[in-house]
Amino acid sequence: MWEICKDLQDEIVTMRRDLHQIPEIGGDLPETKAYVIKKLTEMGIPFTENKSDSGLMAEIRGGKPGKTIALRADMDALPIPEDSGEEFSSEVPGKMHGCGHDMHTAMLLGAAKLLKAHEDELEGTVKLEFQPAEEIFQGSPDMIAGGLLEDPHVDAAVMFHVLAGMPLPVGTVLVPGGGITMASCEQYHIVVKGKGGHGSTPENCIDPITAGVHVHLALQELISREVPAAKEVALTVGKFAGGLAANVIPDTCVLEGTLRGFDVELMAHLKTRIAEVVNGVAATYRTPATIETLSDVPPLVLDSDMTQASLGYVGAVLPKAAFLPLFHAMASEDFALISSEIPSAYFTVGAAVTDTDEHFAQHHPKARFNDAELPLGAAAYAAVALGYIADHR
Repeated sequence: MWEICKDLQDEIVTMRRDLHQIPEIGGDLPETKAYVIKKLTEMGIPFTENKSDSGLMAEIRGGKPGKTIALRADMDALPIPEDSGEEFSSEVPGKMHGCGHDMHTAMLLGAAKLLKAHEDELEGTVKLEFQPAEEIFQGSPDMIAGGLLEDPHVDAAVMFHVLAGMPLPVGTVLVPGGGITMASCEQYHIVVKGKGGHGSTPENCIDPITAGVHVHLALQELISREVPAAKEVALTVGKFAGGLAANVIPDTCVLEGTLRGFDVELMAHLKTRIAEVVNGVAATYRTPATIETLSDVPPLVLDSDMTQASLGYVGAVLPKAAFLPLFHAMASEDFALISSEIPSAYFTVGAAVTDTDEHFAQHHPKARFNDAELPLGAAAYAAVALGYIADHR
């Protein structure tokens, strides 16, 4: 299979670079979706479109009935301007594939072509999930609601995620340990309401920016003063917006951020405390506040049997792959909603570029990814699907 996949390398790289130039965000991915549909149609693979967003579900049904495995790739990009210097950089201002989802999509399309060639040999079904809106944690719930896990019922799932920020050799696979592998994540939206006016007379106004600054500082102190040092928790305010002019006090200030951790009970406690702190501080500054949860995903818990079996399948087709038991991350994944329903495996693969010693992490405008990882990822996807179905006849 690896030899066949190497023959597809140029095609998979072209698909990745095509997708990289047309980044789209959230659940609205018309160009990306059209591109994937075109490729699936050329391969003769039937698909259905998710009714609520740009998601696609394709199926490769074997010659005989059997188990069903889902292979998942996310397709959405990020609302950041690209500064990578790649010759195939984003052609869309303010948007970039800075997390590698273009890599995932191209890898799954490559795997689809490999699996289609083995269709008659399959004794089961492979579902290909092309998912939008992972960055806002809405894609998995929408795809599940759209029937991803049924008709036929999905028995197991797997996904691969590329990693650019660590100088790991291409072919390195980070293997998750037992239990919780990635953190839960709540995304929150806070609006602090003041009373606007002229900057020369702050005494006639109620300044929401001042209140917002103190809300931000108080939230950070939650972590340093109320979270045990042995616990892994990250609270980030990634957006702070207020005002349009230097001499105008605005009516509102907006804060958005994330709370991540592994301890479910502690996370529930901190969500309560966030509400108490925000409302308490805002009241001190006479600025009523509202808090809205934008999304909330659980920790990623993987199945140990599925993980170990998948390692065997990948190792059989990629004998030079290096498996490192290092994967435990504060990052979050809406794949957790799938793994909470069915036995699932999740692996991170090294995709750092080799022409520089400077490596930028995912979500950075200068992030770059190594195309040499693409055929390996496609082979890994196909190997897990074929191996799982063969072992569960």
